[in-house]
Amino acid sequence: MAYADHIKALNRWNPDNFLPFIVDGIEVGRIRHDFADQLAGFPDCFVVNDKQVLLHSQLTGFEQRSDAVATVLSSLAESGGVTHLMGEMFPVLEAFGKPALLQIDRASVSQFGIRAFGQHLNGYVQTSDGLAMWIARRASDRRAFPGRLDQLVAGGLPHAISLAENLAKECREEADIPPELAAAAEYVGQISYCCEVAKGVRHDTIFCYDLLLPEDFTPRCTDGEVESFALMPIEKVAEIVRDTEDFKPNCNLVIIDFLQRHGVIAADLNPHNATAGQIQVEC
Repeated sequence: MAYADHIKALNRWNPDNFLPFIVDGIEVGRIRHDFADQLAGFPDCFVVNDKQVLLHSQLTGFEQRSDAVATVLSSLAESGGVTHLMGEMFPVLEAFGKPALLQIDRASVSQFGIRAFGQHLNGYVQTSDGLAMWIARRASDRRAFPGRLDQLVAGGLPHAISLAENLAKECREEADIPPELAAAAEYVGQISYCCEVAKGVRHDTIFCYDLLLPEDFTPRCTDGEVESFALMPIEKVAEIVRDTEDFKPNCNLVIIDFLQRHGVIAADLNPHNATAGQIQVEC
């Protein structure tokens, strides 16, 4: 295991395994052939052929599209075609900042292969012994990556909430960081990756933040997502990333970027030659 291995692991996918997902003439995702076969059973919503999956042209406007897809996913959840729904809605976008074409349940994001957005915050402390970073351990009852290590604060970006609002909410819920302290978080760049997963493809962009915390601050989880927090010397964090798979996979990329920017490790590890602060591979 090496730093670059984590980057490569999140940038592996085979386009032949997927069909483009088209909404209003715009490619917004990629769908596995077996899931496309399931969607073909709902011809009033999806038009499926051997080239692509189209959202039916009779569905116009955000609300009508969203309602139609929600009805299909609810039916598939009842029949076992999808494993579960979360009730948290993510926007379907051509690009960040453009109007949402529709929204879908977060649990189905990878099945539709849409671009999803999230925010990760590196909470770090300047101690007398050097840099240290607050690391979270995910609760053992989490559906995704139970018990794995995580950023101090990390979460997806749902529909109809701004980056600033969502970051403040996640800081409060996940680590009990007060608003005035969370407001000092510094945006440092974004990381994009595209990787094949069991249900489909993850095409994610993470907005990354650094927050220098006072030495007397201790995080506290208020929403049950985190089991515990630990303040680790940055060298220990680097060692865990380099030598293990203890962190949730996308956290490795965020930490590697932090380590590069703060001069802890060399800045030339990205096999795709992106600059520090921009570990980005488009697909």
